[in-house]
Amino acid sequence: MTNDFRSELYDKLKWLTFFRLLVTAVLLGGVAYIHAEYASSFLTPLLLAVYVLSSGVFVLTIVYSLLLKRITRYSAFATVQIILDTFIVSLMIYLTGGFSSGLSFLYLVVMIYSSMLIYRKGSLIMAALCTIQYGIMVDLEYYGILTPLISYGAPPGMSEQWRYVIFKILMIAVGCFAVSFLSSLLSEQLRKSRRELLAMEAHVKRVEKMATVGEMAAGLAHEIKNPLASLSGSIQLIREDIPFNEDHDRLMNIVLREADRLNTLLSNFLLFARPQARKLELIELNKALAETVSLFEKSLGASGRIAIKREFSAGIWIEMDPTHLHQVMWNLLLNAADAIDGRGQITVTSHKAVGRGAQIKVADTGCGIPENKVKLIFDPFYTTKSTGTGLGLSIVHRILETYGFRVNVESEPGSGTIFSIDVRQSQAPA
Repeated sequence: MTNDFRSELYDKLKWLTFFRLLVTAVLLGGVAYIHAEYASSFLTPLLLAVYVLSSGVFVLTIVYSLLLKRITRYSAFATVQIILDTFIVSLMIYLTGGFSSGLSFLYLVVMIYSSMLIYRKGSLIMAALCTIQYGIMVDLEYYGILTPLISYGAPPGMSEQWRYVIFKILMIAVGCFAVSFLSSLLSEQLRKSRRELLAMEAHVKRVEKMATVGEMAAGLAHEIKNPLASLSGSIQLIREDIPFNEDHDRLMNIVLREADRLNTLLSNFLLFARPQARKLELIELNKALAETVSLFEKSLGASGRIAIKREFSAGIWIEMDPTHLHQVMWNLLLNAADAIDGRGQITVTSHKAVGRGAQIKVADTGCGIPENKVKLIFDPFYTTKSTGTGLGLSIVHRILETYGFRVNVESEPGSGTIFSIDVRQSQAPA
């Protein structure tokens, strides 16, 4: 469970606690007031039951508030609360007339906030629980086993046909399940929209950050590359002109090796800051992915210890520079391989998405990424490896951003990481 989701659920539980106390106080207080007007004594069985129930709900609300600050499993805590709420509502209906009570609509209220807290599956279970409780209560009243404290005439077993009793139970059941399904559908759509909005916001922030860093550093990188090339050339000339000396030759080898390393770093950084001009071509996605994966399998980093699984959908064409696609996939595969300690598996998939969209996924069974570091992995020079420049994923993001494509990451420590690339499909060639 992510911190954002936990925080959202925590806020909902606080509002539920307040709402429960308010509704219970208003409804039961209203019942107490109305019947106090017509009762000869405040110590009638009904009023005593109302006071006990009100006090019980109030104490239970205080307990919920105290536990909320100490528990960690908010979803289970919400489920327990909602289950108890269904019994409280059933008791309120029984006290206020049972079959004839006007408070049966409270089941629908429970369905609405259960769909917000425990979503569709949990909400449907609560709908079934409410239906069972109501059906048992009405059946016991119908056969004279239970007698509500408020009576609106003869018991339903005497004044109502049993078909009407069954009809009302069915209406409660249909209402509970319908409200549960519809409200959970809306709740899930809202949650999905919120996730997409947060992902878009994170994407925009990354783009803005990378654009600023890239523009500032591109000129500096060019200025460093030129003297570095001059330095390497000068060392090569000196090495050819002076007599061979083992110590001198060893030192010049170190200089040349480090100069090459710096040149590679600057080339990668320039690729991040200012990607090469695009040469758009119509690419058959599954064929291009298969070629890159095959080359990577033969590379030293993936040989032997890592199995690569392919799940490609046919008929997907995109417009992109083949060199850029190869570089993006190579960096993602290399990152996935580095995340696997020992033996593991990388799964590369492609499939069509909604409308003209398509999606590429690279999933690994590696160590995963802690939640507090997921937002940093696309930052230039950020790396958790002992070797590497930390530019691989930055280059991936930068290249895809020039095409208007998006890359997202899902990761769980110990379970692996999934990189998803959203691309646009193009019309297949005739």
